Amino acid sequence: MSSRIARPETLRDRCDKIRAEEEQLREGGGKAGQERQHKLGRLVARERIARLLDRDAKFFEIGLWAAYKMYEQWGRVPAAGAVAGIGNVANVPCMIVANDATVKAGAFFPQTVKKLIRAQRIAFENNLPLIYLVDSAGVFLPMQDEIFPDEDDFGRIFRNNSVISAAGIPQFAAIMGNCVAGGAYLPVLCDKILMTEGSGLYLAGPSLVKAAIGQIVDQEELGGAKMHSEISGTVDFYEKNDEECLEKLRSLVALLPEANEKYAIPRGRDAGKPGDAIYDLISLDSHKNYDARDLLGTIIDADSLDEYKADYGKTLVTAYARVGGLAVGIVASQRLQVRTKTEGIQMGGVIYSDSADKAARFVMDCNQAGLPILFFQDVTGFMVGKAAEQSGIIRSGAKLVNAVSNSIVPKITIVVGGSFGAGNYALCGKAYDPRFILAWPNARYAVMGAAQASDTVFSILARAKERGDKKAAPGELEELRAKVKASYEEQTDIRYGAARGWIDAIIQPHETREVLVSLLRYVSRPSAKGRFHTGVIQV
Repeated sequence: MSSRIARPETLRDRCDKIRAEEEQLREGGGKAGQERQHKLGRLVARERIARLLDRDAKFFEIGLWAAYKMYEQWGRVPAAGAVAGIGNVANVPCMIVANDATVKAGAFFPQTVKKLIRAQRIAFENNLPLIYLVDSAGVFLPMQDEIFPDEDDFGRIFRNNSVISAAGIPQFAAIMGNCVAGGAYLPVLCDKILMTEGSGLYLAGPSLVKAAIGQIVDQEELGGAKMHSEISGTVDFYEKNDEECLEKLRSLVALLPEANEKYAIPRGRDAGKPGDAIYDLISLDSHKNYDARDLLGTIIDADSLDEYKADYGKTLVTAYARVGGLAVGIVASQRLQVRTKTEGIQMGGVIYSDSADKAARFVMDCNQAGLPILFFQDVTGFMVGKAAEQSGIIRSGAKLVNAVSNSIVPKITIVVGGSFGAGNYALCGKAYDPRFILAWPNARYAVMGAAQASDTVFSILARAKERGDKKAAPGELEELRAKVKASYEEQTDIRYGAARGWIDAIIQPHETREVLVSLLRYVSRPSAKGRFHTGVIQV
């Protein structure tokens, strides 16, 4: 009886798996949670966003994988209980953030806070109006110590509200459910506040008020929509239900001066190669070598590539090109083995001194010309060893890091394979302020590859064990090695990084061009002009 050998997983298989998982994440709290929301006469978060957007408008979602497998002791927290992304409302690109009340009543977990702060930053840097669809029970109290006090925690959201308002970027808030405790500051710091009948806005709910001061008061009297629209004067627009509230929001955004302008993008040619060609080019395990120019051919406009210093520093491809007609600079990892005049063979995916020097100069040139820069990461790190050190690899690497750090043009990073060690830094990782950072389902993120790292960690643990009273048996050490490798491989999975906010979205490889055309439109908007004043203050 012959046994069948399982077919190895391919990049297409992994992409299909990621797509299926994303569909589950978009379900939020599931059917029961959605039915509960509908019984209250309210739409769920994604239904609200769909009604708010222009007909057939695309929605670029960020942070879908936030909190993935992070809080399992409290149950599932899909997408960190919030939906965030960019879409057109009345022909104006807007950043939209909606609490998902089907997930833990829309409570804020640590990653919910990080996700909202990231959305605010993207909106600020790209001068995008912000729309908050509020429906939240506030801070998830069992984890308050990780949510409440630090500089990048809950309070930072309200600080950002104030700074964004002072910069002249419009902010709209629609309270469509609960809005309690410290979270109540968010809508009140916005330019315009809408509130639906049956919603609540208060610093302390009826139960807490009774416990704190002994006063008995019902929800409507304490912080209902009518009270705030008629007595406190906090709410600008009282709306009967979600549908009317969302329609009012659209009419308010339509009053913005830019609402009827056409954001014309120069018409570009189609890409030189179909997007599906990527799946024949790149393998899931990243062991297959490929020419970066073939990858770029599926993304940039046909015949638009003008390579910069093509024959120097060949393990990085630097080039000018167009995407959807918009001019960009590109820095991409070259995965082919290359030959140089001075050093001979250089390994693909590794940054050498000459490629670092070239890329640093190219980044400077893009800043001089005002070109956005696209970084394509599939990098194992900088070259090591005697020859590399003598060539000044540290000096060259520092030069590239310096240029990327001080770059003022918009930067977008796409992780298409590995993103390891200082290569992540030099090619505009999260710490270097890319306007957007995206990844493919096969991407891996870590200080070094799983094989090298697990061997290193294993050696450390094995030595520690050997120093103990009892010498470890060979079988025990092998079991330890396997456990270390499995743990490290789990952490390099891009879903692990996405859960922690290290990237904004996992995208399908064949959709990269389409996504970039939209993002380049957002990053090309004029910057917000800050001036000293207080923004909108309630009186």
